[in-house]
Amino acid sequence: MKKFTNISDLKDLNTAVDEAIALKKNPRAHVTLGEGKTVGLLFFNKSLRTRLSTQKAANNLGMHVMVMNFGDEAWNLEYEDGTIMETIRSEHVKEAAKVMSQYCDIICIRAFAGLENKEEDQAEPVLTNFIKYATVPIVNLESTTGHPLQALADAITIKEQNTKKRPKVVLSWAPHPKALPHAVANSFIEMMRYQDADFCITNPKGYDLDPEITKGIDIYHDQEEALKDADFVYVKNWCSFEDYGKVNISTREWMMTKEKLGDAKFMHCLPIRRNIVAEDAVLDCDQSLVIEQANNRTYSAQYVLKTLLEN
Repeated sequence: MKKFTNISDLKDLNTAVDEAIALKKNPRAHVTLGEGKTVGLLFFNKSLRTRLSTQKAANNLGMHVMVMNFGDEAWNLEYEDGTIMETIRSEHVKEAAKVMSQYCDIICIRAFAGLENKEEDQAEPVLTNFIKYATVPIVNLESTTGHPLQALADAITIKEQNTKKRPKVVLSWAPHPKALPHAVANSFIEMMRYQDADFCITNPKGYDLDPEITKGIDIYHDQEEALKDADFVYVKNWCSFEDYGKVNISTREWMMTKEKLGDAKFMHCLPIRRNIVAEDAVLDCDQSLVIEQANNRTYSAQYVLKTLLEN
């Protein structure tokens, strides 16, 4: 593995999950692997779990960590070729990526979707250009269309919590007061394609995800029908893909309740708006796995960093 920008970059998901669980049991077992190595964490958007878990993962491997927040600490970057740079963008990614590659052995990047231009977002300008111009491995800390580190942590969580040979897993849309990207849902779907599970998606009409990503997966517009006999319910909001970036319904009928959840385990990537996305009774019950998922973010990141260092 020379980079980690998509769940498909893993050689084998099941092996990755097993090795991440082994790292969890002995996090400092490879503390000398990263000696003399530096990981750069570049944040174009806010973070809590991603920043702290990746820093902890790097520390567990003995790496030095440098963090830069592009919102208020760095020059505005230009990504287009041939641009006359007379606006607020004072540095081109061509130079920035190459310079950072001299300082860092691995570069990790978080850059969300703008949710205004679908074609531009899907082109992944930040991630794509760093891959193109950097001379060191790139790790996706969440991009406009994917969040593979979260998906790997979710796979670890399901493996640890599953008690059935073939569980039923449901990805359910939830209401939210603002438009949110598709990244988490996209990567969760891609990860589930590697699982031996009965998997389906449920969302209101008008909120189907990218058909290229959901191809071949059952999609229900009746949430109650989809949730029948579920073992794991992953709840996440996303904006409309067809009417890109828009929030077209404000109903809270899709909020996850304890009654809807039944006996299933509840999953969410956090942060979560209580009593909008899910009610308190869901988040505070023993079936909630959100804290376990957040903990597993360290070991998904540690597995990826360890693999890149070994390669």
